[in-house]
Amino acid sequence: MKFALFQSPHTPPERTPREVYDWVVGQAVVADQAGLTEYWVGEHATVAWEPVPNPEIILAAAAARTERIKLCPGAHLLPYHHPASLAVQVSWLTHLAEGRYILGVGAGAYPSDAALRGITDMRGNHEMVVEALAIMEKVWAAEPFHHEGRFWKAGYPQTKEGQLPLRDVRPYGGKVEIAMAGTSSPSKSLAFAGSRGYIPLSVFSGNERVAQHWATFSEAAEAAGHTVDRSMLRVQRDVFVAETDKEARKWAIEGGLGYAWSQILLPHFKRLGLLDGLVQGVADPLSVDLDYLADHVWIVGSPDTVAEKLAACLEESGGWGTTLVPGHNYAANPEPWNESLRLMVAEVAPRLRKLAPVAD
Repeated sequence: MKFALFQSPHTPPERTPREVYDWVVGQAVVADQAGLTEYWVGEHATVAWEPVPNPEIILAAAAARTERIKLCPGAHLLPYHHPASLAVQVSWLTHLAEGRYILGVGAGAYPSDAALRGITDMRGNHEMVVEALAIMEKVWAAEPFHHEGRFWKAGYPQTKEGQLPLRDVRPYGGKVEIAMAGTSSPSKSLAFAGSRGYIPLSVFSGNERVAQHWATFSEAAEAAGHTVDRSMLRVQRDVFVAETDKEARKWAIEGGLGYAWSQILLPHFKRLGLLDGLVQGVADPLSVDLDYLADHVWIVGSPDTVAEKLAACLEESGGWGTTLVPGHNYAANPEPWNESLRLMVAEVAPRLRKLAPVAD
């Protein structure tokens, strides 16, 4: 089992951009030193609780301050970028990170982010993702081309005598690892990811939904001739580890994790009817509260308890390779949160080492 940190980041709206920047860049350093393997940063232009519009700024700063951890936008929302410009930006960042980079891509989920770009009908966003990726891959090849598609025009210029030399826009190592996330079932995004051999992420999903996501992804991958196994799968889980169950529960419910769920996530999920894929065996999902989440959804407790809970999740879902832990605002008192990250790798992971993801 590996652990990664995903910074949406769920941050109270009153925090300033500089405060958010300092916290999120600093958390990359903490995660790297703790031994987490990946650091994901979200992209949203209009969402008050997810206030990073350009994750590449965070990741560039983190590249200079970290040594081992992979740096990952999670995700660049492709309908809202010109793909040729984004391709050049991504390529440059792969070099800054010296290959410690995974490109997360998505279609966008929030209508307010779409409206900012003049998009009032998001039903075409998936098709925009497909076209954008085709353009980006052509740019990374650094071969002359001209593209006129449904959504964009783009090209790579032909070198001509007397012109200034062109910069090499090929990514570090010649290739970019790409990842896509899915929440619903069946997930069009994960089916597409499987058909391309991308890395799958299952987010805000209970164990049954994780199993469905893997089935969707693996079936599409195998149909396209890609060899995949469950070690590729990243699954989002809120995790808090402390020396005792009581201490972990206190810091989870009374800290940034509980605050984000009480103020924005739980009301949002209830309003949109999204809890069905996250909670299981509840007659009335609207009755779910923080105590229920701490007992049945979050993975909270001592290293032994967290390992046991994760082992049960792996068995019920079929298994996964990396637990993607959402970041929360513990800036006022970061020590318990930072210690939780350390304990995940130092104490929980060894207990799970023999529980390898199932390959099927």
